[in-house]
Amino acid sequence: MDWLLPLLQLSDSALPTGAFAHSFGLETYLARGAVHDEESFRAWLERFLDLQLVPADGLAVRLAAEASAGVGRDAADALEDLDALLHAQALPLQLRTAGVTMGRRLIEIGRNALPGPRLEQYGRLVDAGRCRGHQAIAFSLIGVDHGAPADVLVRTYLFSTVTTLTQNAVRGVPLGQNAGQRVLGALRPRVEAAARRIGSLDRRDLGAVPPGLEIAQMQHETQRARLFMS
Repeated sequence: MDWLLPLLQLSDSALPTGAFAHSFGLETYLARGAVHDEESFRAWLERFLDLQLVPADGLAVRLAAEASAGVGRDAADALEDLDALLHAQALPLQLRTAGVTMGRRLIEIGRNALPGPRLEQYGRLVDAGRCRGHQAIAFSLIGVDHGAPADVLVRTYLFSTVTTLTQNAVRGVPLGQNAGQRVLGALRPRVEAAARRIGSLDRRDLGAVPPGLEIAQMQHETQRARLFMS
């Protein structure tokens, strides 16, 4: 389990990728009053996990790990194709921008603190303009470089994402710290179920997100006041 400590560093909520500045549409629901307490936030987070995180970034983590198993040009072409698909399926502009901004930051962090050949290959594709750079792909490649199994990477990415969103909800709803921990405790079985679902999906499922959530994410751009960037 030599991958454990690198994975703990990679999934630490203090990792400076900028995720603390994004709500991924949650703030729209806060403005509507649909999310206003622990129970309503937990309901929103469950739906975000099941309906967007699973068929988008969560699935991309698994697909990136599989693509990285190729050699040379085959791996580069597979990563380039996945990068393009992941960018295209993110219909809300703020979501696309967030994915690239955090992704490029994670590539930079990885090159400095968690280097490896697969991440470096992806970083060079981004440098050359062949890829945009996405957080889920960078996360997966760093994990693979350090020997983490794909199923562990998927679970870690899902739980680190819901942890970050919970921390943002503590500030934005606002929630108490204990309430946030209760939500995370309640989400653990759901994250396990989500990871199992990802194992049964394929690339045709990438981006199968319900339009209601995407519309709320689009509407965030025009809110009168905002705490978050997305």
